[in-house]
Amino acid sequence: MSVITTVEQLEALYGVPGEASLVKELDHVIPEYAAFIEASPFVALATSGPEGLDCSPRGDLAGFVRIHDPKTLMMPDRRGNNRADSLRNIIRDPRVGLLFLVPGSGTTLRVNGRAHITTDTALCASFMVDGKAARSVTVVDVDSVYFQCARAIVRSELWNPARHVAPKSLPTPGQILEITSRKTIDGETYDKEWPERAKKTMW
Repeated sequence: MSVITTVEQLEALYGVPGEASLVKELDHVIPEYAAFIEASPFVALATSGPEGLDCSPRGDLAGFVRIHDPKTLMMPDRRGNNRADSLRNIIRDPRVGLLFLVPGSGTTLRVNGRAHITTDTALCASFMVDGKAARSVTVVDVDSVYFQCARAIVRSELWNPARHVAPKSLPTPGQILEITSRKTIDGETYDKEWPERAKKTMW
């Protein structure tokens, strides 16, 4: 097996980025990039901490990540499983990466920056949905923002309904938990109760 161990070896294999790959990167959000953030209902949030790396999904109504100003984004945190892996990481290492997806669009938007978490009452209330305020808000100071070309989305046919996988062909969360918990969790019961639990913690 041939292992690449230096940047020089990597550049020899891939060459250098073209002009378009470089000029698209800015240190602030322009209106054209704002359009993708405002249309996106889904973000992958990457963080780093002492225990390692984390990449967590964040989803809400389109435009749930608020553009406070060209250098600042705000993202509400809703109820979930309380692992709070991303938030734990941010407290100890503020570096974050965000990948915005827009259903139907091949273009994705990437943001790198530094974040902090706030529980400011008025700010959390400003993200209220169905009468429930955000539990906290992650504030991101933007270091770089740029769009990612559509090749990955196009190759994967991510938005093509004909390529969608039938959920019943995959293991359910309950089935997985029953195995990983060595049957201390009853998978069938977990799956049966999940929809009602999800309603209570959706927002």
